[in-house]
Amino acid sequence: MTERTPLLHYRLSTSVNESAPRTPPAGRPPDQHPGGPRQRSAQAGQPKKLSTFVGVVIPTLLSMFSVVVFLRIGFLVGQCGLYQAIAMLLVAYFIICMTVLSVCAISTNGALDAGGAYYMISRALGPEFGGSIGIMFFLANVCGSALFVLGLVEAIIDTFGKPEDGIVATSPYQVLPSGYWWSLLYATGIALLCLLVCLVGAHIYAKATFIIFLVVMFVLGTIFISFFAVRPHIILLPSSATANGTGPVSPTTANFTGFKLDTLVGNLWADYTVDYTTKTMMTFATVFAVMFNGCTGIMAGSNMSGDLKSPSYSIPRGTITAVIFTFIIYNLLSVMVACSCDRVLLQRDYSFLRDINVWKPFVTIGVYSSTLSAAMSNLIGASRILYALARDDLFGKVLSPAKKTSLSGNPWVSVLISWFLVQLVLFSGKLNTIASIVTIFFLLVYAAVDLACLALEWASAPNFRPTFRYFTWHTCVLGIVGCAIMMFLINAIYASASIAFMLLLLLLIHYLSPTSSWGYISQALIFHQVRKYLLMLDVRKDHVKFWRPQVLLMVSNPRSSVGLITFINDIKKSGLYVLGHVQLGDLNNLPSDPLQCQYDSWLSLVDHLNIKAFVNLTLADSVRHGVQHLLFISGLGGMRPNTLVLGFYDNCLPKDRLVDPTLSTCQATDPLAPSQELEQQPPLYHFDSVRVSSNRKDYGESGDGKVLGPQEYVAIIADAMKMLKNVVLARYFDTFDRTHVLSPPSSPLKGAVYIDVWPVNLLRPDSCSYVDTCSLFLLQLACILNMVRAWRKATLRLFLCVEEGRSVRGSEEKLGQLLKDLRIKARIYPVPWDQQVALHWQRQGTRGKKQQSQSPDTTNEEQKQSTDEEEDVDDYVNSFPSNTTRLSDDYLSAVNKLILDQARPPPAVRFLYLPRPPADTQRYAAFLHQLELLTQDLGPTLLIHGVTPVITTDL
Repeated sequence: MTERTPLLHYRLSTSVNESAPRTPPAGRPPDQHPGGPRQRSAQAGQPKKLSTFVGVVIPTLLSMFSVVVFLRIGFLVGQCGLYQAIAMLLVAYFIICMTVLSVCAISTNGALDAGGAYYMISRALGPEFGGSIGIMFFLANVCGSALFVLGLVEAIIDTFGKPEDGIVATSPYQVLPSGYWWSLLYATGIALLCLLVCLVGAHIYAKATFIIFLVVMFVLGTIFISFFAVRPHIILLPSSATANGTGPVSPTTANFTGFKLDTLVGNLWADYTVDYTTKTMMTFATVFAVMFNGCTGIMAGSNMSGDLKSPSYSIPRGTITAVIFTFIIYNLLSVMVACSCDRVLLQRDYSFLRDINVWKPFVTIGVYSSTLSAAMSNLIGASRILYALARDDLFGKVLSPAKKTSLSGNPWVSVLISWFLVQLVLFSGKLNTIASIVTIFFLLVYAAVDLACLALEWASAPNFRPTFRYFTWHTCVLGIVGCAIMMFLINAIYASASIAFMLLLLLLIHYLSPTSSWGYISQALIFHQVRKYLLMLDVRKDHVKFWRPQVLLMVSNPRSSVGLITFINDIKKSGLYVLGHVQLGDLNNLPSDPLQCQYDSWLSLVDHLNIKAFVNLTLADSVRHGVQHLLFISGLGGMRPNTLVLGFYDNCLPKDRLVDPTLSTCQATDPLAPSQELEQQPPLYHFDSVRVSSNRKDYGESGDGKVLGPQEYVAIIADAMKMLKNVVLARYFDTFDRTHVLSPPSSPLKGAVYIDVWPVNLLRPDSCSYVDTCSLFLLQLACILNMVRAWRKATLRLFLCVEEGRSVRGSEEKLGQLLKDLRIKARIYPVPWDQQVALHWQRQGTRGKKQQSQSPDTTNEEQKQSTDEEEDVDDYVNSFPSNTTRLSDDYLSAVNKLILDQARPPPAVRFLYLPRPPADTQRYAAFLHQLELLTQDLGPTLLIHGVTPVITTDL
């Protein structure tokens, strides 16, 4: 089901865009259909969706014109001069053009739904980036709506506001009281008007914006005509500008000169002064922040993606059309203003276009219409983003009320929440005060859109094939860099704070939100990089200095293997860790692969135990063949298992360590429970129940109730050694509790933890060598365990078996020097084992450690066998010691007792030497019996056999 979700999402989303079904899919609540068509938008009675022109071009044009084109074009040229003004426009449009290319690419890569840029980013980058950027975009639209409302209030006050005390009114229409609280009251009224329109729905808004669009286009036409039709004249400056002049004598008038070369020359260069509305000194960055608000409307059409007939078709064409048109208009206006207006007029009268128009009310109507439209556009855009965030459940129940919609699909609760936040921002009082914040928020969102497109392009995912191809990763990088530079040029503090806030949201969503089915771009990028580095990981360049354990742990039922799984996770030392499982069966007799449905349960187990492991399952006719499969195929390139870990073959009854406390005992353990009840349980508890009788042996890898015999078990060990894999047999780990072991509640030694190492082959009493490959492998694994943070306080105890006639001190010093050379800290304990060795040789009919001579009746074959044993005393890796077949149970029990007697206090885990299985396969059962007697009642024990050098004294 997981693999089919993207295709299902695409088809359903496409169908809602093309045919708009009237009812949601049967059997699924409207708010629980992730990534698919929005059910409430499919309710009966919904009006037709919007076209490209009405749904994208008009909202984008009006949002980009708004305040700047009517109220700030003179401010831009007056402060910066024509050269810097055009440079600002080029920089701003370069940034937004790079972003527009990314928007077009993402929007044409599949079916879009409600949420605009949030939907694009979240579905491209995953919920963490999508949610955090979505909140930032929501706040940007909220602040943008407040900015346009304040711009409209400023225009109203300039036209109808009473002058301050002592200043004569210049117009009979200046009747409205002015001041902070009065301005806040007017702004509140305008915000309420926007709220009413947005509550009715997107289509009323679309109709309103179409009328406003016609008005704005007509007013723009009159402005361009006025530059040619109106004669030069003197204009009386606003009272607020003259009352607060910065010079010794504040001019009260300024000139509209018409097209003159002298006027153009005077307006070419920058002349930054104090802004008469905020009383602050202007700079390139602050003016750019105000001007850039005229470019932030490029997402207005994208925000309406849920209300468009065909978002993938409309958004690229509509947005590019609007961007090109506004760029031409801005540059033409800047040139005409610089050629025809005095510098003083541009700096001290932001409403001068009204005074030079053929009929002054035209510009006033245009200002009111465009700013009101832009305010509504940002408000409705903010509500749609909030609704999309709430519907995706990224913030849990915090945003759940925002999911509510009207019968026509309008998210009225989201509209109310957005309006409330707009009202809070209105308390800032001045347009230029919040301009920097709005600009930084929008720049951050644009950079995120570019980042989303860049990640998709770099990931080289086959499904990223947008129909819009006029972009490359270079345009994405330029967009990101441009946005980042301008953010910090405008206000480094605001930029840093906004990025920090976004990262905080990202972490919050990462740890608190549920896993989504949208797809994570991080996974695609990781795959791309991992594949590249795996190809670079050349096995021919392996060196013993950089060896690390790469473990394949065979697990039959995780319910009884939790202790071993967590312990091996500690011993892997940042190496490869694979959980292997063999299911018995024949694919020819099965309708489908039974392993595919099991991966979710195994991955849930990995998450539950918080281990760093992969899962590899196989289907085979026998456990032995299954293990061979996994040893052959597990891993890739230089990352392949070099160590096989098996549970021990014994009669111990396993204990269920994964019993869900919320389930009854019968549900958790009954293998005959109904399949429906099993499916209702979490994936973690879908594993088979553990066996409750001891009528069969289980080493951790027998499935489907079939018996794994000792012959096959030992054959698996022999197979691994033939394949040059190290082998570890783990016994008594079914009750191992890592937390309890590492912090015992009532230890007489205050929590002392010990790791015991016996580096001698205890099944070869004729030798006490501890410098062969296998012994050094034991020391390496014990040292690796001791290097893990949780085991760092444990003490290594190394037991040195010595016999009578050998120098105990000399052997101890020799071993100590070896440990020093290997940089291993351990305590050495000499252990006399003459009594145990004597038991062995008594059975052989000798008193010495070795036979000094052969009896006359000894056969040639026996003599040859004895000679081979003597020659192979020091070669344990490639030998098959035949004398293990002659070990008595008394000897093994005595050695077992010796190990137990030395454990004061008992260790957390023991490391013992595992010899090779005998060459004669008929002796496998006897070999396994010897291992069982040797490790009887020892507690958590590892029997280890190493086949390759893993340790070195070289630098």
